[in-house]
Amino acid sequence: MAKVSIDRRAIARMMGEIQREFDKQPVQIRMAAEAPDLPVLGHTSITYNGPVIHGNADGAQLAWNNTGTVNQGQTRNEQIAPGFEALAQAVVSTRRGLPALGLPEQDLCDAEAAADEVLDEVTQDEPDPGRIRRALTAIKGLLAPVATGAATGAGEGAQAWARTAIGQLGNAAIS
Repeated sequence: MAKVSIDRRAIARMMGEIQREFDKQPVQIRMAAEAPDLPVLGHTSITYNGPVIHGNADGAQLAWNNTGTVNQGQTRNEQIAPGFEALAQAVVSTRRGLPALGLPEQDLCDAEAAADEVLDEVTQDEPDPGRIRRALTAIKGLLAPVATGAATGAGEGAQAWARTAIGQLGNAAIS
């Protein structure tokens, strides 16, 4: 049986494109506060004061009675493999700062995908050092033009941050 390879960067890129399209055309659902008189047949129920979820809703997110702007997030609490804690912390710190660098959209997407790959790998029972090294090399390669000032529009603060991030990733990397 052939081994299947998942292109995480392409998936992340596609998800970003889909999200941008959703952001352009927000979904609106009109609801009435009072229901008209309906005959009650069998197990029919009328809900007046909020949403009702029947069945498993693990991981579901719901915004109710908001003003049109919703910011929600989910956090994953996974166990970092022993010996990879410093690396995970450096990658999380780097990933959080990436959007402020002003990287081209494709480079930002690639750097975030590589960071996610490292974080996914260090939560495995037996992380693959080769996958981690390749992803770290990709991140550092995308940060290098900013760190050296070769990236157009990268300010002094961005250069210093990128140099620090590269150093932290290198110091925390596995051997």
